[in-house]
Amino acid sequence: MAKKAGGRLISSAGLVNYYDSEDRRAVHISPYAVLAAAVVCGLAIFVLNMVAF
Repeated sequence: MAKKAGGRLISSAGLVNYYDSEDRRAVHISPYAVLAAAVVCGLAIFVLNMVAF
């Protein structure tokens, strides 16, 4: 039997390679910023629904 090169999972479809690489030029967003944006959007939708009716 032939050995698999690298030992990576075949079912991962390249996601392992994508997430393993760190690009310093990439935009990094804090998880807290994403959570805060979701809360603000949710509150804005709630307020707009209350005003509309």
